[in-house]
Amino acid sequence: MAELLTQPTDEDPRSFIETVPHPTRRADALVLLDLMGRVTGEPAVMWGPSMIGFGRYHYRYASAREGDALSVGFSPRTTAQALYGLLAAPGVEDLLPHLGRHRRGAGCLYVTSLAGVDLAVLEDLVRRGHDFMRTENFT
Repeated sequence: MAELLTQPTDEDPRSFIETVPHPTRRADALVLLDLMGRVTGEPAVMWGPSMIGFGRYHYRYASAREGDALSVGFSPRTTAQALYGLLAAPGVEDLLPHLGRHRRGAGCLYVTSLAGVDLAVLEDLVRRGHDFMRTENFT
């Protein structure tokens, strides 16, 4: 079975963020680093070369494939911040209309700038996502 590429690394998340070329993405990533760390109470960990995660959960599929993944996290992409782990928890659909400017991906939210986002709603999404991913049984 192939090993997943997105594994925790020893790289420093803050050092990674300092290499982000776009000034808005870099500044927003620093805000997300602090916000997600404060809300989850978890340390930031690099997952692969560009994802920053807070907490982890274990999953096991019926096919016997299993592994660990970040509970919630983000990645500063070229055109937006990709936010992970915020869409699975119950009740998040009711919060999304109040979040502000965002778009949905297959399993993540994209936010171009935190200036257009209600940070209190984002904190609630992070809290719910983190709690759900930590307590749900993914087997």
